[in-house]
Amino acid sequence: MDPIKVEFSDNGKKKSVKDVLIPPEKAGLKIVINIIITLIVAVVAYYFMLPPMNLQSYDFYIYWAIVLASYVGSAFLTSAAFIKPEYVPYVRRQSIVPIALGLVLALIVGVGYLVSSPFFRAKDYAEILTIENAEFDNTISVIDSISDFDKVPLIDKDAARELADKTLGDFSALGLESQFEILESDSTQINYKGSPYRVYPLQYGDVFKWITNSVLGDEYQGIPGYVRVNLNTQESQLVTEFDIKYSTAEHFNEYLERHLRFKYPTYIFGDTSFEIDDSGKPFWVVEHIKKTVGLVGGDDVAGVILVDAVTGDDIYYTADEIGADNSEIAWIDQAFDADLLVQQYNYLGKYAGGFWNSIIGQSGVKQASQGYSFIAVGDDVYLYTGVTSVTSDDSILGFFFINQRTKEGFFYNTTGATEAAAQKSAEGKVSDKGWKAAFPILLNIDGEATYFMALKDDAKIVKSYAMVNVQQYNVVAIPAQENDDLASVVSEYIKGLKALSPSVVIDISFDVSSNKPSGGDDVTSGLANISGVVTDIRTTVVSGNTYFYIELDNSDVYYYVAADVADMVVLINKGDSITVTIDEASEGQLVEALQMVMGTIDTPAAEEVTEVETTAAAEETTAAAEETTAA
Repeated sequence: MDPIKVEFSDNGKKKSVKDVLIPPEKAGLKIVINIIITLIVAVVAYYFMLPPMNLQSYDFYIYWAIVLASYVGSAFLTSAAFIKPEYVPYVRRQSIVPIALGLVLALIVGVGYLVSSPFFRAKDYAEILTIENAEFDNTISVIDSISDFDKVPLIDKDAARELADKTLGDFSALGLESQFEILESDSTQINYKGSPYRVYPLQYGDVFKWITNSVLGDEYQGIPGYVRVNLNTQESQLVTEFDIKYSTAEHFNEYLERHLRFKYPTYIFGDTSFEIDDSGKPFWVVEHIKKTVGLVGGDDVAGVILVDAVTGDDIYYTADEIGADNSEIAWIDQAFDADLLVQQYNYLGKYAGGFWNSIIGQSGVKQASQGYSFIAVGDDVYLYTGVTSVTSDDSILGFFFINQRTKEGFFYNTTGATEAAAQKSAEGKVSDKGWKAAFPILLNIDGEATYFMALKDDAKIVKSYAMVNVQQYNVVAIPAQENDDLASVVSEYIKGLKALSPSVVIDISFDVSSNKPSGGDDVTSGLANISGVVTDIRTTVVSGNTYFYIELDNSDVYYYVAADVADMVVLINKGDSITVTIDEASEGQLVEALQMVMGTIDTPAAEEVTEVETTAAAEETTAAAEETTAA
């Protein structure tokens, strides 16, 4: 037998089996198969993931990571390297290119993340949003009569959803209650014909119902309409005039993002909102996002894509075009979604003093409070939320308001209770009933910053309302009786302010029984009109305000009014004929005048009267006036 020969080479180093490059059988064919599998994965992944072909999007890197990994994985599968380790070196060689591409992409996104970090670019993040200081009365419309509540949302998003569900369920004759449900994720608060509304698109209850109506049915007509809810009158309506064929709840090519992706392959899409134009026709408003800080940081809206929900036709508008006074698209209320605006404000509040100040010292660092709501100002919808110190969220430092169409922002500087604290205060007033307060809306009650909120039961049905003064948050008003209306809440609120601060002046005229403004010679339940000739006029000054006390020939009381809010009272002389509107329940020698109508006796002008809206006088004023009368 020949002796066993052991061959040593490479200076005594032994070659490993793993270092030997052994191609599998039909290696060329398997490479072709690997490429085909990778292409299939790329197409399928693109169809369902819909990534933008844009280096500024994280989805772009995730997509290509999946595609490149699919080639490596298919190479292992076709070569059977999992069960035949001798093919591993070959597969490694085949994977060099996709792995190298993956590392390059990882390096790009890694470096992009660093150069976009607030650590290096804090100032740039703080400058994404510009906020101007503003006076409260110049920002929020003044409510000085109950009629002004006609444009105030009296129910919140949850209560509106309940009404929308009920409306859809009522249409059993159309079979809608069993086939469709509300698509709440895309509901939007808008101004429609001067009133606050929420509009809700519909979606099929499940994929099987969609298949039954689209694939197995006749020619597909789309989703039969949408629901709109008036947040003031609480009227809910199912609109069936339009068949919506493109939606965020559709499938395949009618899926909204897919429909747009094929036309805008490089665009980064942001929030999608559902809106209707002045004729009630439904549209989708899709944000086009740009990165403003480094490669991947600082999201902002470059423009919007306006998509006809019925036909799928679209038009692109830049952010400047949306913000301009363009009558054709002035009905668009949300070009900047609320979460994005809150994020941008938090950047401003956090990084205005630099990165290190946001961590150490935190001088002047602010943040938005928890939650936000919407306010109608003119024809636009403003996002509003309170602002708190980053070190304490027990009280607010003020409020910021941002126009969701133009991105015009204002800050109102004040101190007071947070929205959450106001909710707790209101709930404490009705703790025996177990009602919950909705997120409050900020109102301007004749110059007083006021939280207004609905009180709901466990079924999310609005049972009543509450008002809480922002600065004097121990002033909490609910109706005097359980069945009283909104006017009763306002009345109790004014009484609470006057009791706490006798010098406060609120000039808001209303009919407590009907929620309608009082005016002219109309006599409504709870009010009385007194007409007569002026026999005596006296004045006094209380807390810097001049008050007029007027006596009539047919009455032994004095009716008082403040000159700073009813300046025409200085024109009244003895012998003039006037009509005074008072509360029927008023008693005493001094009676508050809710309204005055003045004219001249025995002249044609006597039929032409001028209304003088008056202020509610303080209890302190009454005491001072009695002393004046006695003197």
